[in-house]
Amino acid sequence: MKLTFLNVSTTVLMLILSMFYSYSTFASLSDKLNREKISPPPVKIVTPSGPGLMDFPKVDEANRFISIIGVGDIMMGTNYPDETYLPPHDGKFLLQPLHAILQNAKVTFGNLEGVLLDGEGTVKRCRNPDLCYAFRSPEHYVYNLVDAGFDMVSLANNHTGDFGPEGRTATKRTLREAGIAFAGTLEHPTTIIEKDGVKFGMAAFSPNVGTVSIHDIANAQRIVSELKSETDIVIVSFHGGAEGADHQNVTCETEFYYGENRGNVCHFAYSVIDAGADVVFGHGPHVTRSVDLYKDRFIAYSLGNFCTYARFNLRGENGIAPIIKVYTSSNGKFLKAEVTPIRQTGRGEPVIDNRNLAIRSLQRLIQEDFPNSELMITDDGIIKRR
Repeated sequence: MKLTFLNVSTTVLMLILSMFYSYSTFASLSDKLNREKISPPPVKIVTPSGPGLMDFPKVDEANRFISIIGVGDIMMGTNYPDETYLPPHDGKFLLQPLHAILQNAKVTFGNLEGVLLDGEGTVKRCRNPDLCYAFRSPEHYVYNLVDAGFDMVSLANNHTGDFGPEGRTATKRTLREAGIAFAGTLEHPTTIIEKDGVKFGMAAFSPNVGTVSIHDIANAQRIVSELKSETDIVIVSFHGGAEGADHQNVTCETEFYYGENRGNVCHFAYSVIDAGADVVFGHGPHVTRSVDLYKDRFIAYSLGNFCTYARFNLRGENGIAPIIKVYTSSNGKFLKAEVTPIRQTGRGEPVIDNRNLAIRSLQRLIQEDFPNSELMITDDGIIKRR
């Protein structure tokens, strides 16, 4: 009787242990399955591409994206007619507030108004002194441009001949010795530089004596076409259009100012793009003008006054301007642009404008002048396709 009881007890105990083991195995398996559900396998994130989705491309990634900064008129102070028109501290800090922005591109470009000359030169004669100014900056002011990150400047404007042949020669020599490329005079219509394996060509045009003419469209197209055959990206600068806030809108007609033919800036921009230009920067009106897109190429019709010390009217629209950073593909196709708005304080010291007035001007102007443009401008200054 005792033996039978032991056998039964042992059997029951083994059955209980077997059930416990089965439950533990099941629970372990269940926990494993639950953990797998809670922690799914990693998901590969794919970034979409296409129009409107490439708003923030990485700059210069394997040369897929090219960044080009354009700014407006530059005149860093003049010692003519006397030195009271020079900035304090010899101009050393004039561009310093904008160094971080200007240095952050593959190429940085501006329009140099006036000459770099330590000698006297031959000052130009003016039929109407009230409308005529002559700008002569000391030669060492070129290092303000070097320190700020400028790579190239246009000399195609109405001030490149302010001090005769001596002024032109000294300006070119000074720029060359400082390593800044230039273009736009009859002797030097174009320039080519290479940055990180990318060749950039620049040509510049204006309606003024001694510069490559904005009116000779066939010649401009020939110059740009030849430049495109030698380079990857072609930048064209033009000095054209009437001046001042009363002429801020682009009419796409021939413009005159005090009897001077300032060209049809739309016809010119479209023509040079047809010939191979990738980015077109305009100057001359001394105010911001609209931007537009033609055949996937970016146009800024006027970048206004960027740094124009002491001798310029800086009231209202004349004192604000955009720094425009254009992103293109490796073959020059527009991707997007970024606007940094600036204003000139005091007698002409450029700083970032926290009120974003230049952005607002661009938004207004593109609606007024090119309501069917492919481009739109956001409140934070991003220029992109609609």
